[in-house]
Parts: sequence; structure tokens; C-alpha cells
Amino acid sequence: MTVVSPISRSSHRATRTVTVAGVPWPAYKLEALALGLVVAAALLLITGSAQFAVLSAAAVAALRWIAGAASAADHRHASSPRERRSPTASW
Repeated sequence: MTVVSPISRSSHRATRTVTVAGVPWPAYKLEALALGLVVAAALLLITGSAQFAVLSAAAVAALRWIAGAASAADHRHASSPRERRSPTASW
């Protein structure tokens, strides 16, 4: 009898980090901060309203931060070994 088991290859992709004051930071966090500053400056120049600029920039930065964190969590979860259960039921 021949048994076939699927080949599982996990795509291990390390999270990019940047060293800030000797501490490694994930790049998505710095990208979120930079994006927030750019959006705030642009909206402040366009609209002249600091309240609108800060609120909008905070929302954009938070969305980028959350998207980066979710992506990093997916990569960590995909690279961890999965549990294999026995095909027989356990009573």
C-alpha cells in the first residue's frame, strides 16, 4: 500500500526591522508614522484645518499600522508548524 502525504512548504518571511536607538522596530510601524506625518502636513496645507488634518492623519496611520500588524501576524502564523491530528478518532 502506498501512502501519500502532501508536501507542506511554509513561506518563512522575516519581518523587516529597523534599528532605532538600539531597539529593532518593525518597518510597518515606522511607515505608519511617516505616512501619518505626510498626510497631516498635506491636509494642513490644503485645508488649513489642524483638527481635520490631525484626525485624518491619525486614521490613516492607524489603518497602516493595523494592516502591517495583521500581515506580520499572518506570516508568523503561516511559518509555525501546524498540528497534525491522527486520522483515527480518539475516544
